[in-house]
Amino acid sequence: MAKTENRPFVNSEGNIIELRGATVMQEENIVLRDVNLDIKQGDFVYLIGRVGSGKSSLLKTLYSELPYSGSDSFVVGYDLGKIRDKEVPFLRRRMGVVFQDFQLLSDRTVYDNLNFVLKATGWKSKNEMDRRIREVLSQVDMVHKGYKLPHQLSGGEQQRVAIARALLNNPELILADEPTGNLDPDTTDALMQLLVQINKEGKTIVMATHNYTVVRNYHARTLKCENSMVSEHQDEPFEFDFMN
Repeated sequence: MAKTENRPFVNSEGNIIELRGATVMQEENIVLRDVNLDIKQGDFVYLIGRVGSGKSSLLKTLYSELPYSGSDSFVVGYDLGKIRDKEVPFLRRRMGVVFQDFQLLSDRTVYDNLNFVLKATGWKSKNEMDRRIREVLSQVDMVHKGYKLPHQLSGGEQQRVAIARALLNNPELILADEPTGNLDPDTTDALMQLLVQINKEGKTIVMATHNYTVVRNYHARTLKCENSMVSEHQDEPFEFDFMN
């Protein structure tokens, strides 16, 4: 299995993510300012807001693609303001990231896409790698599609593979950036049911979206990015409605 660092995922306040006075920047431009954020382990949290409001930039800051500027921070055990370059891969192994455009390797099968990630994150045993790939494909109901290339799959199927990829190293935190942005309503509904199930199994999910139908149908805590600020959005109840 992949090498991991022995440090707690949750801080003394019970938060898996905690930011204090953070500034989110794209190059020289301030996108969000004075961000104070507390997310508990096991939460499902939406980030909503218009295109360009800072949702994706905030997620990129959490997985250390953008530099952190602020006072104290805690993300799955790491202080983003003090993290060293050599620690960033360990940070990212503790989280899974799901992108709107899937970002699958087009010339490799589903199985080989997942195998590539395991090799890159330090797995050595072929038997363990095979077992883990089959586990996550089964979890997203894609176990019989491992031999297919990405272009042979529907958009919804490709996103399921992307979620399987995010689950490979059994992360405590899933960051999803507009995961339903390229999907039709029925496929979106099926994908949201899958994410809700993953959350019920204990994973923390932070999902950026501008799909307000999703937010209405699958209620959860909602944060709004607007006017360079992040604030609680309380137009909807914070409990899930599982639509069953």
